[in-house]
Amino acid sequence: MIYKTKKKVQEPVLNAENMPEHIAFIMDGNGRWAQRRGLPRTVGYDQGAKTFRKIVEYCIEINIKYATFFAFSTENWKRPGDEVAAIMRMFDKYLDELIADLVKCDAEVKFIGDMSKFEETVMYAKMRDVQSKTVGRRMKLNIALNYGGRDEIINAADRAFKRNGALTAESLERELYTHGQKDPDLVIRTSGEQRFSNFLLWQCAYSELWFTDVLWPDFNEKVLNEAMLDYSKRKRRYGGV
Repeated sequence: MIYKTKKKVQEPVLNAENMPEHIAFIMDGNGRWAQRRGLPRTVGYDQGAKTFRKIVEYCIEINIKYATFFAFSTENWKRPGDEVAAIMRMFDKYLDELIADLVKCDAEVKFIGDMSKFEETVMYAKMRDVQSKTVGRRMKLNIALNYGGRDEIINAADRAFKRNGALTAESLERELYTHGQKDPDLVIRTSGEQRFSNFLLWQCAYSELWFTDVLWPDFNEKVLNEAMLDYSKRKRRYGGV
């Protein structure tokens, strides 16, 4: 099957019967993209936000059912204060545009992570607004913000134990941010780094991994197609033969 898009992206032939339903993206390399061009690192995040919107639209277009994007980790607060502030301004700037885009695309947005960090901010109100207005069925879009995989597991386990008086895999999963969603089939990380960086540690136990040296601002539909083509050729055994 060949997917065709309005942008006339060069498409590989994809096996529609072995395509990922849920793709998770570790969007890495924004700062390095800018530095290589002699620009402030914050310019790279702005360009990365444009790439994010482009890839979200493409995922919807080719009928990906779930997509999760690692936008900002619990560890990213350690970065220089001016850089963190610029990233937060960029998030705030794009939230208004995100509402309009995703309502038109019939997508549903969920912010996953510790939202308590933002509760007293205008950005938090905007995130709640995005979630309430994007209730589409075509794709579920998770944006991981102030997210840490270890924290998610610890907090989910604590809630599960308090609720049930016992802890099982099933009771813990019910307390995860992604409860009710399919685990990622494919995890894509850009910029050449090859690690999870505390991202969806429980959910990605059996995910297929795909790494590229392409920096996130340069990531595009063609590179995504390459990842999906590689995935389509793999046989997932989940520990079996």
